[in-house]
Amino acid sequence: MLSEFLLAEMSRLGAQDALPLHRQLYEALRRAMLEGKLGAGERLPSSRDLAQDLRLSRNTVVAAINQLGVEGYLASRVGSGTFVNDNVPRATPGRTPRHTGGQAATVQAARLSSRGQALASTFCATELEVQPFTPGIADFSAFPLTLWQRLQNKHWRMTYPDMLDYNTSGGYAPLRRAVADYLRVFRSVHLEADQVVITSGTQQSIELCARLLADHGDTVWVEDPAYWGAVKAFMATGLSLHPVPVDEEGIQPSTADNARPPRLIYVTPSHQYPTGAVMSLPRRHQLLATARAHDAWVLEDDYDSEYRFSGPPISSLEGLDTDGRVFYMGTFSKVLYPGLKIGYLVVPKPLVGAFKQAHYDLNRPGQMPVQAALAEFIEMGHFASALRRARQNYGERRQCLLEALKPVLRDTPEGPSISGAEQGLHLCLRLPAQVDDRALAQRIAQHGLTVRPLSAYCLQRTDLRGLVIGYGYAPLADIERCGPVLAAAVQQVLGSA
Repeated sequence: MLSEFLLAEMSRLGAQDALPLHRQLYEALRRAMLEGKLGAGERLPSSRDLAQDLRLSRNTVVAAINQLGVEGYLASRVGSGTFVNDNVPRATPGRTPRHTGGQAATVQAARLSSRGQALASTFCATELEVQPFTPGIADFSAFPLTLWQRLQNKHWRMTYPDMLDYNTSGGYAPLRRAVADYLRVFRSVHLEADQVVITSGTQQSIELCARLLADHGDTVWVEDPAYWGAVKAFMATGLSLHPVPVDEEGIQPSTADNARPPRLIYVTPSHQYPTGAVMSLPRRHQLLATARAHDAWVLEDDYDSEYRFSGPPISSLEGLDTDGRVFYMGTFSKVLYPGLKIGYLVVPKPLVGAFKQAHYDLNRPGQMPVQAALAEFIEMGHFASALRRARQNYGERRQCLLEALKPVLRDTPEGPSISGAEQGLHLCLRLPAQVDDRALAQRIAQHGLTVRPLSAYCLQRTDLRGLVIGYGYAPLADIERCGPVLAAAVQQVLGSA
């Protein structure tokens, strides 16, 4: 029976690799197809039935099915359901995926370089299971998969040989124009389409900037607390991290910080990750002046800028730049789906040629038919429609979570209080300094919920305690059900602190 095979395979994967549930189901379904337990053309059970049989949330099931659909294993037929594609290959008999563990894993870890060991030891998203309130993850169950498959099929049929080769121009020209038009209107970025370089996402954009703008050992200022992905990217390129504290107005360099002149300054001004702080206008001007004084480059990761729920929209940092020293980067993963792996980097004009050449030399970019499909998706208005729907859905979830957390809040300097709720897909519940937020996060996990301790993101600071709580992944019904459970767990710990 399919459900029994899937449960057994997910149990094996969970024990060996500690994969999140949606990834376990993805791997189990993929293996079922490769081994013929789900034959070509066979209809998949509905997401509702699978969720019930496997005791998973429907959101988890939909996430796995959507990813398999995007990768071509499954095809949806309107009114009929989801079917295994006819061209899914079979695995070679007798061969099974190789897993190493125990002593073998220890031996392999010992062979890592010092930089590799540092990268492997830092906090990352794979340490936590994806459940209600997991931050940093959007809900892509509503993604118009059938429409997307139709656009992809269209551009694969129209593909000519040049579209199958590596790209040397920084990306598919119509997509670069579409991105430029969007950023010009909605984020007040000053740019021409030629300044847009299409990357595989924010991580690649950061690494490209680090490699081209700084030398090994140069100093990069990063926010403290910090986005772990950026920290790892800078570590991988051999830069020296200098954490700069963040307050409610964003990054706040001190005289001591200025004694460590930066080559790069990395910031998330629209919705600081993880505190949620929105950098104020005076602080933005101050940061640009500081960068000018040090002749430093500013890397603006416009994280979560698409979702603002209260207050006037704040234009990009790049839009205030008069020196051409800001590199602006973004991604489509929070509006469409993360497996799309398409982001963009806006490069100052004098450096466009160098960045396109380096991007080609280092990364051999491709995916031109997919980029063509995305360009048409944007040009036809589907991206704007998806963004409007997402804003409404996330706005409702945000409000529901805020209501659930009201009993926890205190009108005192020590808190608890909420920061970062005006924008983005997560908020931060700030807690008194005596609370062990890591132990609290573990206690909340016993209820089948995932939050992240704020202290886990700190590089040097020891004064911050809190919970980073996401509302993007969980459906509204889950937040309505689980919000009071989360609040009760926090109140219980506060009562004994």
